[in-house]
Amino acid sequence: MPGFNQAYIDLYAVPRMTETRLKHLLQHFGEPQAILEARADELLQVENIDAELARAVLEYRRSDETGQKIGLALELGVWTTSWLEPDYPANLKQLVHMPPVLFGRGELTEDDRLAVAVVGTRRPSPYGKMVSERLAAELARHGVTVVSGLARGIDTFAHRSAIQAGGRTIGVLGCGIDVTYPPENRGLYEEVVTCGAIISEFTLGMEPMAMNFPKRNRIVSGLAKAVVAVEAGDKSGVLNTAAWAADQGRDVYAVPGRVTEERSAGTNRLLREGARPVTSAQDILADLGVALHLEERAKVDVTDQEKPALELLSGDPLHVDEICQELGVPVAALLSTLMQLEMKGLVRQLPGKLFVRQY
Repeated sequence: MPGFNQAYIDLYAVPRMTETRLKHLLQHFGEPQAILEARADELLQVENIDAELARAVLEYRRSDETGQKIGLALELGVWTTSWLEPDYPANLKQLVHMPPVLFGRGELTEDDRLAVAVVGTRRPSPYGKMVSERLAAELARHGVTVVSGLARGIDTFAHRSAIQAGGRTIGVLGCGIDVTYPPENRGLYEEVVTCGAIISEFTLGMEPMAMNFPKRNRIVSGLAKAVVAVEAGDKSGVLNTAAWAADQGRDVYAVPGRVTEERSAGTNRLLREGARPVTSAQDILADLGVALHLEERAKVDVTDQEKPALELLSGDPLHVDEICQELGVPVAALLSTLMQLEMKGLVRQLPGKLFVRQY
């Protein structure tokens, strides 16, 4: 997991500092602290840096408010990374419009390279809710990280279903990493931190302003290999995410909806414009090459000792004590068996000594 560099919060507190300017500065100096310690003539050598901004950097002194943000970041276990660092998400590094710095909580892993974004309206129909839950759960069970925006509606159902299926999920915020929006998702926010990561390009304290969300959408699509639009109206922000995905070379999928349903007008339009229709997670998994991976997994030898535990497990998490009770075996022996199954890619351990089967 990346560390926390408080100099990034300092730099965003400098008047007139923007993402573009910070990117140029980082590219020139390499480290954020080096920017704060640079001389005026060194700052003025950097593209897009004028005398006014150079003076602002030279005169910068940390305010009490900025100090409080740094203290809160430390309390929350926030990490930071820039696109120059090895911990920066690999999928985002491919983008022209990558955010120069990310603030995060939780953990990003190499497995997150295989990710699919599931997005949709904040006011879904019962059909949209069911489809988003089913898609996210199936993707998660097959080892695909589910990415979404932690908004109301489809995003919430996608994150929650991925977690319940024992998978990983990443939430991308349109506000500071310390701001929970919508507020009713506070519990889900913490669950995502435990089962994946929350990330934001915005410094701490940034409120969820309307202009932030189109920018957020490019990260949602950029983190993923493909984007699935479940339900969206004709003017939905989901269409913005799909447009970013197409520009980034990501596959765009859409769930067909009723022609009379306003909440499907946007997704049906995406289909007319060339998005791939999706009726199940298998449509996406096959395109990602996961189906072949599953066929190889089926060839893995399972011993007679391992079979009872594997057959008992499903996509629903089971505590080790429950498994012991069902199988009537000692904890030590069972943990050894589960470890062997995990090494074979057939079982996954979750926090709290919970286990699920990897399909």
